[in-house]
Amino acid sequence: MKHWTEGFADDDADEPLVRPYTITGGRTAAGREDLALITVVAALSDALEETGRGQRRWQPEHRAIHGLCGRPLAVAEIAAAVDLPVSVTKILIGDLIESGQVRARPPLAFAQAGGYPDMAILEAVRDGLRKL
Repeated sequence: MKHWTEGFADDDADEPLVRPYTITGGRTAAGREDLALITVVAALSDALEETGRGQRRWQPEHRAIHGLCGRPLAVAEIAAAVDLPVSVTKILIGDLIESGQVRARPPLAFAQAGGYPDMAILEAVRDGLRKL
């Protein structure tokens, strides 16, 4: 998939790029709080179902995300694969979740551990990184 900034010359730098804004229909924040970088997303069907009359049509980016989610991927992996900012990717994934096209879940290790990592482990990692 071609990146949305391809085709812009350096002399166009003072012109605003509005493509991500148009992809999301003007939304600037995901409507879901449960989509972290490590949230795993998987498609519920092989084909992206068209929405009914009066509802939004799928953007090419929605289709690309759905196609990637044939196997479970993290939000960060999806954003990298479609070459879009994570914030835009989260909005598009939220659209697909709300329409029942994909499902999202926290990683298994995170869910099995009760949802929050052990603070002692995080502090040990932080201290180890500081010593480097």
